[in-house]
Amino acid sequence: MTPQSIRIGGIWLMNELGIYSILNSSRDSKLLCLQRFVRLFAYGASTLILALYLASIEVSDARIGLFMSMTLWGDVVISFLLTLFADGLGRRRTLIMGAALMTASGVVFAISSNYWVLVAASILGVISPSGNEIGPFKAIEESTLSQLSPASIRSDIFAWYTLLGNAGTACGIIICGWLVQWFQSLKGWTPTRSYRVIFGLYAFLGLIKLGLSVTLSEKCEPEPEKQEYNQVTELNEVEIESLLSSDEDDEAAGTRSKRGSQPLPPTPSKKRSIWPSISVASRGILIKLCILFAFDSFASGLAPASFITYFFATKFSLPEGTIGTLFFITSIIAALSNLVASSISKRIGLLKTMVFTHLPSAIFLALIPLPSHAFPAMSFLVLRACTQNMDQAPRQAFLAAAVLPGERTAVMGVVNVVKTLSQSGGPVLTGWLAGTKRFWVAFLLAGALKAGYDLAMLKIFLGYRSREALDADGREQRRTSEDAA
Repeated sequence: MTPQSIRIGGIWLMNELGIYSILNSSRDSKLLCLQRFVRLFAYGASTLILALYLASIEVSDARIGLFMSMTLWGDVVISFLLTLFADGLGRRRTLIMGAALMTASGVVFAISSNYWVLVAASILGVISPSGNEIGPFKAIEESTLSQLSPASIRSDIFAWYTLLGNAGTACGIIICGWLVQWFQSLKGWTPTRSYRVIFGLYAFLGLIKLGLSVTLSEKCEPEPEKQEYNQVTELNEVEIESLLSSDEDDEAAGTRSKRGSQPLPPTPSKKRSIWPSISVASRGILIKLCILFAFDSFASGLAPASFITYFFATKFSLPEGTIGTLFFITSIIAALSNLVASSISKRIGLLKTMVFTHLPSAIFLALIPLPSHAFPAMSFLVLRACTQNMDQAPRQAFLAAAVLPGERTAVMGVVNVVKTLSQSGGPVLTGWLAGTKRFWVAFLLAGALKAGYDLAMLKIFLGYRSREALDADGREQRRTSEDAA
């Protein structure tokens, strides 16, 4: 193999993995990805011990499940309000507020044992029962990344955004697991005391995230309203026909034919409203996606990471260090798989990548509780991790391309609220099943629902073309018509 061929191969690999894309991205994009690493590090650390901490202060399994569900219900309200008005109030300001609340919740968990005080702190300050994203951060960051990234490299940026989040979760879990195990080996240290140290670390990480949010530039704020308006008026009859119902299409097409291709007069500038607007076409797509994401999220709520760690700790009596190492391995595998997903999506498309990678993970999830020994169950968990998160970056890019740029923050906020609300019903059911010695049913039901979601996504959206693709076609048609004239 010659040096030239090695160089060419290296360039090809860096392009495939999106390394050039993330290296050449803006400073704000890198800061947003770093914020996600810090935040998911904190989520991973707290997720490993959340159920164990509640059990150590004598909270029953049923009330642990209720705790997680109430946390998610409250998060729905907080997330909805913050993401709904984020563009009007300022994205950076909203991220700073969220980081401050995150810090406050860590402090409360570190000093209090009162059940209802902890519930209030987890709702207002964002404690993740699943180790995954909750709260307003994700929707705002994804909308900003979509604005900062050209469509050609957006899937690469989202892949690295997801990878760094998974890497943060992995580091948080393993460091937390071995720290807790080390603390408990010291004389006089109880499990409860060791868990509270981790929540103190959670508060410190919230402060780091707050500092990173302050350093973001003005470029993260929404684009001027005029640019959004121009993009909306570029839709022609073909695009409207693809996105609206037949009645709406006839009315819109008639209006367009009268208007012709003449540019519209400039609109007077006005003060941006804090109320977001979502076009009719985007609303139709949003409703379909919300229904499908609700099924997937309810399934995720049946088997959140906190309950999976609790399952391994209670059924197989695994220590925190071993569980932390196990989830570190699965998180690293899941993180690396995102780069593969980005490469696959360039070849077979976003939708097929979402479905064909997510379906195997649903099957392995259902198999986790069946073995009577720890090693086979751990193997199924690792196999699940191989494709568990490969759908995330394609799904983010799919959603970003499906709506207009000015709608992304509100749309992604609505999607995250629907997902969180749906997910909140799962822990209550799982807590009840765990308390009645039927923990295994939750895993089987979760796997079945996730598989159904994958097949429904494929059936409904196979052949769908994004708003960006339709916009490009419309511009090309206009150029062709102008050249012919």
